[in-house]
Amino acid sequence: MSAILRDRLVARTAEFIDIPSVSFAEGPMVAHLEALLRDCPHLTVDRLGDNLVARTTLGRARRLVLAGHTDTVPVNGNDRARIEGDVVWGLGAADMKAGLAVMAELATSCPEPAVDVTYVFYAREEVAAEHSGLEELFVARPELLAGDAAILGEPTSGRIEAGCQGTLRARVTLRGVRAHTARPWMGRNAIHRLGALLEAMARFEPRRPVVGGLAFREALQAVQVQGGVAGNVVPDEATLTVNHRFAPDRDVDAALAEVRRVVGPFLEEGDGFELTEASPAGRPALDHPLLASLQRRTGAEVEAKLGWTDVARFSARGVPAVNFGPGDSTLAHTADERVDAASLLAVHAALAGLLTDGAAR
Repeated sequence: MSAILRDRLVARTAEFIDIPSVSFAEGPMVAHLEALLRDCPHLTVDRLGDNLVARTTLGRARRLVLAGHTDTVPVNGNDRARIEGDVVWGLGAADMKAGLAVMAELATSCPEPAVDVTYVFYAREEVAAEHSGLEELFVARPELLAGDAAILGEPTSGRIEAGCQGTLRARVTLRGVRAHTARPWMGRNAIHRLGALLEAMARFEPRRPVVGGLAFREALQAVQVQGGVAGNVVPDEATLTVNHRFAPDRDVDAALAEVRRVVGPFLEEGDGFELTEASPAGRPALDHPLLASLQRRTGAEVEAKLGWTDVARFSARGVPAVNFGPGDSTLAHTADERVDAASLLAVHAALAGLLTDGAAR
């Protein structure tokens, strides 16, 4: 049976990879999933735009949400699946067509779980937060996402990653005075002003707080620089975009204050500082019986999620959530993205056991 299941999971992952679903173009993938799930009499299926929700309605005492995004980053010469032995290569193999394959297998093969299950396939996770399909569902149809606990199928190599760090981006604008480059002393070079600020950021010592027993590690990085008028003009404006990753013991306001602390000494009258995007962190939540049971089934140590995931959206709404899925996150978005059958089987086994027994184990 394990060989049959292995082959089915590998084949389904490859099948999903071969259906293009770059962000904002998830329609064909969603249509494929919708047809698959509507053939299951034990599921109630709802579609909102390019978001798909399938639920059991058995009247169980607890409801578990299994969620995953259908979109991928743009292609990188790997838009077609390739199977070599027990390894599936291709765009989205790890992030997260493999996780979707496990979800689809569970949804179609587990008609009477011990807990009611909500399977959420949502769009536009790989782009700016304002486009999130999951947030679209939370706003328009929150009742579809109701649950006692949630598991996000992000690639974690079959380990539980609890919570997630928040992220924000801020734009710093430094002013100068234009002049001819033959007479630079008559102006002030705004790009040169960035030097001291960039040096201060390079010296930034990130906090490493322990939250919920897990060690997080913050980061502050310059991610984009813009400036310059012409090859013979001293620039009068330079813009720096800063990305700050912050631990779950801080909210957005506190994180923004930390960025201001670093940037502030380099700002003068007429300069600018603005928050352009922010997503709050998600606190670790492992005390719920369903998530505690998942932890016992994996037998692996729980780790802190240093990146941002949609765990934060569930956490903000009082639903404890973790990241748990097949595939190595360090391979996500790379030309060599891949997933192996062992990872698929391990995640499927843990989740299938959880659905079969609930929190009994």
